[in-house]
Amino acid sequence: MVVLLVFLKLGVTSFGGPVAHIGYFRREFVERRRWLDERTFSDLVGMCQFLPGPASSQVGFSIGLLKAGWRGGIAAWLGFTLPSVLLMLVFAAAAPDLGGRAGDGALHGLKLVAVAVVAQAVWDMARRLCPDRRREGIALLAMVMLAVLATPYAQVMVIAAGALLGLALCGGLAATSRESQTTAASGWLGSRKASGAALALYLGLLAGLPMLGASAGEGLRLFDAFYQSGALVFGGGHVVLALLQQQTVASGWVSPAAFLSGYGAAQAFPGPLFTFAAFLGWVSHAGPGHWLGAALAVAGIFLPGLLLVVAALPWWACWRLPSTRRSGRVQCGRLLILRSPLAASWHW
Repeated sequence: MVVLLVFLKLGVTSFGGPVAHIGYFRREFVERRRWLDERTFSDLVGMCQFLPGPASSQVGFSIGLLKAGWRGGIAAWLGFTLPSVLLMLVFAAAAPDLGGRAGDGALHGLKLVAVAVVAQAVWDMARRLCPDRRREGIALLAMVMLAVLATPYAQVMVIAAGALLGLALCGGLAATSRESQTTAASGWLGSRKASGAALALYLGLLAGLPMLGASAGEGLRLFDAFYQSGALVFGGGHVVLALLQQQTVASGWVSPAAFLSGYGAAQAFPGPLFTFAAFLGWVSHAGPGHWLGAALAVAGIFLPGLLLVVAALPWWACWRLPSTRRSGRVQCGRLLILRSPLAASWHW
């Protein structure tokens, strides 16, 4: 219950997109509640940035799992996601009656507030994750690479570069900066059996749903479209828009005007940007009705990212603990992974 209430509060107040969300999580769970220590939190963020899917939602789901097991993970995801989903549904239902200068001005004002929130999150995380010139240089290099590599897989390339630079430059840094591990870090980490089942389900749905083709009903086709978008996007947030546009606008399910208005609202509302799927499922011409269409779209776009977290957590635990030298390498790799979305947020 505590996990649900804490994440409900975050779901209502977390404006500014995934970068700001991670800043809110850090303040709430590392500084205030001390559910995690700094290193565990940063490693979780690094893992989720490496996986396809909505990074901030995956981080929240991971924190819930570590704190209270399966129930905690589900409660964390529901609490953080539900407020934004409900706001998007209200907007979708009221969209035909909105418009004009008042509506546009309100959305624009909320976006300006979000810019300030993102700026504060960027500054706070930069101060803590770039304590020396070496890591400042790596962070700047990550930003330059993201600006130059305008491809959907730019973040993956930056992560790979971070791993190489960590091997070369950061092998001995952890010896002077290791932090004590909290009990939360040794909490629920799943099992390799659960990991294998989650990965098998992820791949099975990814490959199996398209094979059904025309034989699938409207609801299953809608679920598949959003599942493919959530399963194949690296970087989360705005990066998923191209896939959603292809799945909904290019297919004729959603009009371009409706897509843009829903995207504007998703930027202005708190919570994960992936809840834009609720709006698209509601207004889609291909869906099985407003409510069921929205539910299938939300389930489809979030499910692959959550399955990958369950699949990755046991291996993440094995990878991060063994040696001080490896911890130093992880620290620099983690830095680049964390800095990637910071730079990307300013690009957008």
